[in-house]
Amino acid sequence: MTKTLLMLLCSSLAIQASLAADTTPSTPAEKNSAQTKLAATPIDVSGLNPLLSVSTLQYQFPPFDKIQNAHFAPAFAEAMRQHNAEIRTIADNPAKPSFDNTVLAMESAGQTLGRVSRDFFNLSSANTNPTMEALSRDLAPKLAAHNDTIYLNEKLFERLSAVYEFRANLALDAESRRLLERYYTDFIRSGAKLSAADKINLKSMNAQLATLATRFGQNILNETNLSALIVENKAELKGLSKDEIKAAADAAKARGLEGKYLIALMNTTGQPYLSSLADRELRKRLYEASTERASHGGEFDNQATILSIVKLRAERAALLGYANHAAYTLEDETAKTTSAVNKMLSELAPAAVANARQEAADMQKLIDAKKGGFKLAAWDSAYYSEQVRKQKYSFDESQLRPYFELDHVLIDGVFFAATKLYGITFKERKDLPVYHPSVRVFEVFDVDGKSMALFIADMYARQSKRGGAWMNAYTPQSGLFAAQTVIANHLNIPQPPAGQPTLLSYDEVRTAFHEFGHALHGMFSNVRYPRFSGTNVPRDFVEYPSQVNEMWATWPEVLQNYAKHYQTGAAMPAELLAKIAATGKFNQGFATTEYLAASLLDQRWHQLTANQIPTDVLEFEALALKQAGVAFAPAPPRYRSSYFSHIFGGGYSAGYYAYLWSEVLDADTVDWFKENGGLSRKNGDWFRQQLLSRGGSVDAIEAFRQFRGRDAQIAPLLLRRGLKTESK
Repeated sequence: MTKTLLMLLCSSLAIQASLAADTTPSTPAEKNSAQTKLAATPIDVSGLNPLLSVSTLQYQFPPFDKIQNAHFAPAFAEAMRQHNAEIRTIADNPAKPSFDNTVLAMESAGQTLGRVSRDFFNLSSANTNPTMEALSRDLAPKLAAHNDTIYLNEKLFERLSAVYEFRANLALDAESRRLLERYYTDFIRSGAKLSAADKINLKSMNAQLATLATRFGQNILNETNLSALIVENKAELKGLSKDEIKAAADAAKARGLEGKYLIALMNTTGQPYLSSLADRELRKRLYEASTERASHGGEFDNQATILSIVKLRAERAALLGYANHAAYTLEDETAKTTSAVNKMLSELAPAAVANARQEAADMQKLIDAKKGGFKLAAWDSAYYSEQVRKQKYSFDESQLRPYFELDHVLIDGVFFAATKLYGITFKERKDLPVYHPSVRVFEVFDVDGKSMALFIADMYARQSKRGGAWMNAYTPQSGLFAAQTVIANHLNIPQPPAGQPTLLSYDEVRTAFHEFGHALHGMFSNVRYPRFSGTNVPRDFVEYPSQVNEMWATWPEVLQNYAKHYQTGAAMPAELLAKIAATGKFNQGFATTEYLAASLLDQRWHQLTANQIPTDVLEFEALALKQAGVAFAPAPPRYRSSYFSHIFGGGYSAGYYAYLWSEVLDADTVDWFKENGGLSRKNGDWFRQQLLSRGGSVDAIEAFRQFRGRDAQIAPLLLRRGLKTESK
């Protein structure tokens, strides 16, 4: 049973979420579309359940056309029964404990449950429906309890401990030795040494937390859909393009609001249209709809859920011997301690806020010059930032969209860069079943021409899909099971009206490259044990390879290959390319402050002890931001607590700092590529060999040292973001 699977059992959102993109859900009609492969129609499950047998499709690609809602519950029940039986066999084995009959046996157990869990939770994030949502709520405490039956099994831990204590005398290779050490650490951190009474208490906490995390995530999805902004008058939409206005009209029509306009919400505080809507009152309405989500009472309010989650996490940390939940979490990351994270965030905050204030002053000058008669507010920042950009650089981001057509970005950009760097090639497969008509599948071939992976590209937003952008694995690579990968990338690009091209924003382009960086991490995995496959690395390291891959989005050779006008095929003009580079540091004060505010908020929540839990979520949030020095109204946190899915519904609790922590490694690595000739097979092969292929089979920071030849330096990050700190 791999750690990844155990994490997956604890949360329906145990996936890698991306900072770069959260965007809009689509129409409600899609939620129960006849095209949806996961039909809710009851079926006879007494026969063959496709989830309970290994798929015969290439690389165990899921048989999406055969999987139905009614398969999941019986599949989970049978898979857990099988896994329990396997664990009992290991624990009750009368033979002397050994690496093979204990550690390797645990790593080999639970294959059916792993497959069922991956298929269900991946699909429930990408294409959910009411039946799946109800099953998620029912499964959460059951799977948490199942997890506890393994980690709190005394006989199993006794066998593992016996092998661990004798490890110096075992002739284990490095990866096997690390597997033994990681299993032992996982058991200790999961409460294996607690008393019987404390184990009972821990089981109760874990079950409650699993239920609460599921509730939080489902509240966000429902509240985001309900909070979509309805606009009565087309004139209010001044600033949007004709296609954007038509999309808003179509979205309203799909909800039975013909003649009106609907602006759906993305998951972050900032909304895309805030940068282009000229009507200030409408911008305010859109901003408030975003920031008030799940915090204004009603069925989907998350405030009580947040307080319960934070209190339980603090109590669990104390039970396990830690000062707080953050201390517990960070011990197993590359940061190691709360003091290390606090130091980084606190050192960067003053410079970021100072830059943000200067940027705000530039915006205010523009407002005053136009005799606006008002003070810059949060709902004005994106709009006037864009106006300042136009003024300073004669550059409007909307100029880019015609050159960023989705197919060109994916095939001629993302794939092209991977081919140049790693020698891999791609071929679209239309013979494999998909769970939604807009999903595409590509076969990936290695440099020697041999097939190595299947890649699922799920690019469009829909109401049945959670917000954000992420990667997950349906089949993780492992030598133990001779398994090749099935990897999926998910974005949330609004789907245009039929017959219209999909034109991306620059941010969406970067997100496509970012998420494919995660996909490469999974596809290039070359480890023996599933426990270490692909992105099974510390959370504050997992974003590093994906952030590095973003650099190729603007690399001249790559950009020139994909940035072509969707109508004429003309390459993006050189002056426009130059403007993209020139604006690289523009508005970084705001961007960094928004991110730091969310990261500091995460740490404030999770560095509380159980007796410090507040009674008012919004008051605590405001005070925490003020005390951290990032309470700058025009630059609010990227996420407010009530819709901060990363930390309350997913796997980034006390870990949202990871994006910036990883960016230190990323910026230093970008410098390395530039110093060594950039986009070349030699560089790609070295990065693949030293980092992307090794997963969690080696210490993450040691892998970086072997790649870079030294520890990471922060100077490249500060230069990239235009920041200066007082740190030496």
